[in-house]
Amino acid sequence: MLYISIVFLPGLAALTAGVFSRILGHGFVMFITSLSVSISSILSFYVFLKLIFSHKIINENITILEWINSGDLSFSWSIMVDTLTIVMFVVVTSVSALVHWYSFGYMKKDPHKARFFTYLSLFTFAMLMLVSSDNFVQLFFGWEGVGLCSYLLIGFWFKKPSANAAAIKAFIVNRVGDFGFALGIMAIFLFFNSVTYENVFNQAVNFEGKKFLFLSMNLDILTVITMLLFIGAMGKSAQFLLHTWLPDAMEGPTPVSALIHAATMVTAGVFMVVRCSPLFEYAPFTLNFITLTGAITAFFAASVAIVQNDIKRVIAYSTCSQLGYMFIAVGLSAYSAAIFHLFTHAFFKALLFLASGSVIHAVSDEQDMRKMGGLYTLLPITYLMVWIGSLALAGIPIFSGFFSKDLIIEIAYAGSSSISNFAFWMALFAAFLTAFYSWRLIFMTFHGKTRIEKSVMSHVHEAPFSMSIPMILLAMGAIFSGILCVGVMTGHHNSEFWGNSLFVLAGRDLIEAAHDLHFSLKILPVIISILGILLAWYFYIYKINIPKIIANANQPLYLFLLNKWYFDEMYNYLIVNPSRWLGYFLWKKGDETVIDGIGPDGFSAMINGISKKIALLQSGLLYHYAFVMLAGVVLFVSWFLLV
Repeated sequence: MLYISIVFLPGLAALTAGVFSRILGHGFVMFITSLSVSISSILSFYVFLKLIFSHKIINENITILEWINSGDLSFSWSIMVDTLTIVMFVVVTSVSALVHWYSFGYMKKDPHKARFFTYLSLFTFAMLMLVSSDNFVQLFFGWEGVGLCSYLLIGFWFKKPSANAAAIKAFIVNRVGDFGFALGIMAIFLFFNSVTYENVFNQAVNFEGKKFLFLSMNLDILTVITMLLFIGAMGKSAQFLLHTWLPDAMEGPTPVSALIHAATMVTAGVFMVVRCSPLFEYAPFTLNFITLTGAITAFFAASVAIVQNDIKRVIAYSTCSQLGYMFIAVGLSAYSAAIFHLFTHAFFKALLFLASGSVIHAVSDEQDMRKMGGLYTLLPITYLMVWIGSLALAGIPIFSGFFSKDLIIEIAYAGSSSISNFAFWMALFAAFLTAFYSWRLIFMTFHGKTRIEKSVMSHVHEAPFSMSIPMILLAMGAIFSGILCVGVMTGHHNSEFWGNSLFVLAGRDLIEAAHDLHFSLKILPVIISILGILLAWYFYIYKINIPKIIANANQPLYLFLLNKWYFDEMYNYLIVNPSRWLGYFLWKKGDETVIDGIGPDGFSAMINGISKKIALLQSGLLYHYAFVMLAGVVLFVSWFLLV
């Protein structure tokens, strides 16, 4: 009953709020949805602490109902509870609960608060269904559920054309990944004759090295399946090539951005790959591809973030970059390190988004950092929160990112392949850029001469308690989640904590090798981050004219980064515009001219023309009618005699 309550309380609250919001009113809907998610969060922490202190491996499967039983396809709607599920319960429910309470202040003046809170709770329920599934179809149900909720929440302010466009973009880009994901699930059923995790994972070793014939090509079964699954993860977790929806998702309200980027949508891809570790371990080509993709994503997103001016977009690209780190760990079979970074990242990234929301709320919805500055005395709590979140993000010692992100860099160094070496250098350079853009954000927003209009400056105020308290609680997570959990999740005996929820082949676990690295290598990412902070201080506090000089001197490179490597323009040229032209051609020439012209429209026009000609005979003159009748008789007799 405990686990059922964790999963279904947000779903029941969303259902109640959605159906009865007009009767219950805004206040009650906001309270009941926030309370239900908070109870789920408390229960999740209780289970998590019980797991840590009991030293017992939890592996339960609770059947809710029999779902589908058709031929060989048979599975139930179940809740599978193991260590990985419990860790994800804590991440999803804790961040979601704080986002709910934060939204009390942030969405105070919005006339559609009830709808917003309904969507938030539904989002949380869909993610909880995803992480607690025991089969691939239920996983896909939650997978599509978070996709739907992201569409609804990104486009929440649907009267803004930019919000509608961003919602559609997120939905369509994810459809590309989800198509591959669906094919992967179909391939699993085709070869394994089952979609339940237990049956599929137990058979995985039997398919190692086995091939099948497709279009005259011998393809490795597990490589094809895992590559298709990872394409789905690339879409959900905004990896390189399928990342373009993530920055545009900032069009939604800031609490939505925090929930999508910290605990739900983007973490789904990482979770799915880690959950399927028994499949991926036998597909080395896919693991190498994941490592390469993660390394490129970490560097790409960080390089774009250093020149963005929208405060939320900087943090959005930071999320994209940190997800790249997680996939580097996944590709190197360090699944526990990937989930550990997902765990710590949820707290400091949610903190940064909510703190940016506090800034935006204070300066009358302005998001351009070039129109801010000098706010640290007016927003002292928010300023402190941004510092804590940035210190964690940059991996400064004591803060959570130091224990999780730096471990991934060390794991990449400990790898012996050329791909792991490439990942190490990309991750290290991304760490430098991360520190630089984080303090660029701090200095442009809170320091220097204010660039805020006087009319706005007179109304600048610190966030209310409903917004400040959730930020303070997240700050506690950003500070302590790493130091408290590093030993349990990634220590020398972490396998005892994870139990059977993670699978790593013998000889592929690089975490032990990373622990044994020399101190100079362990401290290297910290030194790199400090250099990034100092460079940001030099550019944006000490010599504030240098960034402009560098941008003007390197205009092509600056525009290349400012325009996000021109991916949107490239996709528009290669895919969007040809699709629009093809759609217009098929609509005008194919549908209207051919199908409608010859079909219903043409047929109705022919009948109409014949009817008009026949109608001419209806003259109202008697001799016309007599003539027609006589002509008819003559024709009938002639036909009868000839036959």
